[in-house]
Amino acid sequence: MIEIYKEFTFEAAHQLAANVDPGHPYSYVHGHSFSVQVFFRGEPDPETQWVHDFAEIEEKINPVREILDHRYLNEIEGLSRPTLENITRWIWEQLEPSLPIIDRVIVKRGTCGEGCVYRKV
Repeated sequence: MIEIYKEFTFEAAHQLAANVDPGHPYSYVHGHSFSVQVFFRGEPDPETQWVHDFAEIEEKINPVREILDHRYLNEIEGLSRPTLENITRWIWEQLEPSLPIIDRVIVKRGTCGEGCVYRKV
């Protein structure tokens, strides 16, 4: 079994007032630089020797990135409560139908030293 991955980044704002008390720093609108890694697992095709064509992966990831980049995440359908956990799962749900060999998604907020992993069960 071989694992490959594709990385992308996006900038976005959100607020988590529903999760915290008034006055908590997360209750205000704030932004992050997000880094995403999407992992795929499989056996290389005998003819191409690829697990999957990276050009096709990028073609499927770009529309997802465009939905997220420079947006207010709370307004995106399915992300009304844009926790790191929900963002990671949302990315998975957007990609899995067209990239069924997806194995896991990692989303990081690098400046915060935080991240989340969503993996295939």
